Amino acid sequence: MRPLRYSINVSLDGCVDHNFARPSEDLHLHAAQSIARADALLFGRTTYEMMESAWRRPSPDMPEWTAPFAQSISESRKYVVTSTLTSVDWNAEIVDGDIEETVRRLKNEPGNGIFTGGAQLPLALADMGLIDEYEFIVHPVVVGRGPTLFAGLAERVELELVGREEFSHGVVASRYVPADQPLSR
Repeated sequence: MRPLRYSINVSLDGCVDHNFARPSEDLHLHAAQSIARADALLFGRTTYEMMESAWRRPSPDMPEWTAPFAQSISESRKYVVTSTLTSVDWNAEIVDGDIEETVRRLKNEPGNGIFTGGAQLPLALADMGLIDEYEFIVHPVVVGRGPTLFAGLAERVELELVGREEFSHGVVASRYVPADQPLSR
C-alpha cells in the first residue's frame, strides 16, 4: 500500500498562504526530495494551477537552485481533484467521481507513495482518515491573516512525531503519523 504524505508550509499562527514563506535553497531541495519519494502527486485545482503556473516553465529569473524542484514536479504523475476543470495536461489527469474511493484505489496500487499539498483537499482527506503522514514546515513568522491550517476539521486527529529537521532562517519541518496507525519509518 502506498502511503499518502501531506506537506505544507505554515506560519507560527497557522497561516498556510504560500506568499509568506521565504524561499531558500535547502527548502527547495527538501521539497524536491519529498516529491521524488512519491510515485504520484495529488492536488486540488487551486494547488495544481498554482504549481503549473510557477513550475511548468520556470521563469529564467528563478535561482538555479530551484531547478531540481521544478524538474521533480514536472516529471511527476499528477492527479487533480476538480469539478471545474474539463482537461489538464502536464502529466496529469482529472480525478472524478468519489474522491475517497479514488484515493483508496490509488493508495492500494504498488509503489512508493503519493504526495499532496495545499489546504482544501488535504482538509477533506484528513476528515476521511486518508493521510498517512503529515509534514508541517513551520516558518518563524506571524502573519495575522489568511487561510489557516485545517480550518473546519470535523474531528480531532492525534499525531505521533516521527521526524524533525531544521533549515535555514529558523524553519523547522516536523513529520507526524496518525497515533492510531503508525507508518513504518
